[in-house]
Amino acid sequence: MSNLVTAKLQEKLDALPTKPGVYLMKDVEGQVLYVGKAVNLRARVRSYFHASAGHSPKILRLVSGIDDIDFIVTASELEALILESTLIKRYKPKYNVRLKDDKRYPYIKVTWQEDFPKVLIVRRMERDGARYFGPFTASWAVQQTLQTLRRVFPYLTCNRNITGQDERACLYFDLGLCLAPCIGAASKEEYRAMIDGLCRFLEGKSDEVVADLELRMEAAAEQWDFEQAAIYRDQLSAIQRVIERQKIVSTALADQDVIAFARADGDACVQVFFIRRGRLIGREYFVLDGAAEESDPEVLASFIKQFYDEAAYVPPEILLPHEIDEALVIQKWLRNRRGNTVALKVPRKGHKRELVAMAAENAAETLAHLHAQWIADEGRQSTAIAQLQEHLGLEGPPNRIECYDISTIQGSATTGAMVVFVKGVPRKNDYRRFKIQSVQGTDDYASMREMLRRRFRRATEPAPQAVQGPGRKKTSWDLLPDLLVVDGGKGQLNVAIEVLDEFGLSDQVPAIGLAKQEEEVFVPGRLEPLHLPRNAEGLYLLQRIRDEAHRFAIAYHRRVRGKQTIRSQLDEVPGIGPKRRSALLKHFGSIDAIRNASVDELAAVPGMTRPAAEQIKTSL
Repeated sequence: MSNLVTAKLQEKLDALPTKPGVYLMKDVEGQVLYVGKAVNLRARVRSYFHASAGHSPKILRLVSGIDDIDFIVTASELEALILESTLIKRYKPKYNVRLKDDKRYPYIKVTWQEDFPKVLIVRRMERDGARYFGPFTASWAVQQTLQTLRRVFPYLTCNRNITGQDERACLYFDLGLCLAPCIGAASKEEYRAMIDGLCRFLEGKSDEVVADLELRMEAAAEQWDFEQAAIYRDQLSAIQRVIERQKIVSTALADQDVIAFARADGDACVQVFFIRRGRLIGREYFVLDGAAEESDPEVLASFIKQFYDEAAYVPPEILLPHEIDEALVIQKWLRNRRGNTVALKVPRKGHKRELVAMAAENAAETLAHLHAQWIADEGRQSTAIAQLQEHLGLEGPPNRIECYDISTIQGSATTGAMVVFVKGVPRKNDYRRFKIQSVQGTDDYASMREMLRRRFRRATEPAPQAVQGPGRKKTSWDLLPDLLVVDGGKGQLNVAIEVLDEFGLSDQVPAIGLAKQEEEVFVPGRLEPLHLPRNAEGLYLLQRIRDEAHRFAIAYHRRVRGKQTIRSQLDEVPGIGPKRRSALLKHFGSIDAIRNASVDELAAVPGMTRPAAEQIKTSL
């Protein structure tokens, strides 16, 4: 075992079961660093600490930061895979590969459970009886698609209670963009048939939709209803224009997703082609975070698990550029999601191989385009950095800026936050949270002093034995800022200077204080604060960094304070000690769930008794 294994960790490692499950590796602050799954928890987790295992630099950095390990036993490897994906989305661990955007992607939602379904754009799928299509990466593209389709499928957009008895319809009826069931111009059956056609089109069944419209047009003409026939004719013309933009890529009329990705400068971009009935009906790209030091199979497997966990549709065949780990268990999971067989295939030749190559080419082009956008944005950041160097009299450009903020309410649950901007862009992997331990009551200066001491002690202390050596890659703790910013005035700045002097860094790390009231910049050696021009890019950058530090500090403080509130409420219940409190929170998840549970449910929690359960009901 590695000499980094503390007695606390060794106890956890010895207690690991040999069953399948999920493990969570945490740092000293309790933050989840990595979530993984295993067929054998004991063997997998202990392998991280074998000095002879030849681990990558990333694994060595991970291991050096582990302070605690939690695990959850599951009934099978499949259950472990599902739980792993859920926990990665919840905690967003820095050492896992994950979809880069925090936001949820837009979906088209058809409220099929309603008598007169509506068509909406949403960012969350729910089990509510509606039909969902997506995800898409751009809301504007979804809106553009629906604007076109509405000319063919004129769905409702109003909030009227549809009775068919309204005196008059809205303007959309006159424009041909609504069937107006509100005035009885279309029955419920006719309206739902139209919406079903929209759903079939979104599913890629455009040939069925065209054939249906042609039959309706012919039937109307045979009945001498030429006005209705003309409407169907115009709809056919509009839908044909949409179909013409869909490229026929297969004569097999198959449903497939084609996945490939490109990598450059530590970034990874995945491209997905959606092929339905042999037509390429859409494509989307996704950027991954944390992929720089992972293998191609690991990047691909991580994407598949996260993407299809929320995808509205899983096709029977998914084409990949190469084999992935865990292919069998992933296929089993996808089959459960689809309700039928799903095949992961790596084509070696033929048109399927050409499809994968085309997706890979598109991924490379998309990534190059994204890099060009990022570089273009860097123009403003470069101006801001140059202005800060000039106005603050720095020897070099402040490419790495660290900002610190303290959050407390009446001296309770005091926390600190460190945010990092590199070349004007947030580097969230380097953000750090601090739970203030040595300060009682409200003392912002003492709290700031403790946080800065802990940060720069890590920067100056020797590296752990396991990660020493000439090829050791620096961690974020090793990197000194080109500029240190504290949220506050002269008092906070003096604390920062004091700590930098203590660690012999005052000549290497310039520091400033930024006061929110008048956006005054306090600089060492100046009696009066510095006022940067109000329209200066440099000031805008400092404001963004300061506001981000404040947001990050407040978010952590609320979380810590919330946990303390829950604990304090349970601690006041007679007969409920730390073990029972922990078991109750693990079982129910929140104080509200505990409060709403029955006596029998409370008594069934391991370690609980009926008298203790009754006491909880009485106290809460």
